[in-house]
Amino acid sequence: MAETFAINKIDFKRVLASFKVSDKNTEFILAQLDKMHRHINAIAFAEMLQKAGLHSEDVANVLRRTGIDDIAISNIMDAVEEERIKGAFGRIIELRLVDE
Repeated sequence: MAETFAINKIDFKRVLASFKVSDKNTEFILAQLDKMHRHINAIAFAEMLQKAGLHSEDVANVLRRTGIDDIAISNIMDAVEEERIKGAFGRIIELRLVDE
């Protein structure tokens, strides 16, 4: 079974503020989390933080503050990067084989 990590909403806002995430992006993230009943997988969470303007190192630090260990953070960030690469290459080319 996967581990669950939690952070208090007020503490989470403070963490985001310490990384200079705008109030608008902070409220957007919190609204998205509320829509998901305040549960999200770590990869989607990391991607959300990056979309809010955090660099990978800052995302890793946010994950550390929730109690996630460095090995798990490394795996999460690798998965985020892999998804980003897959998405980028998927948009660049399209191949079709047709019988003519």
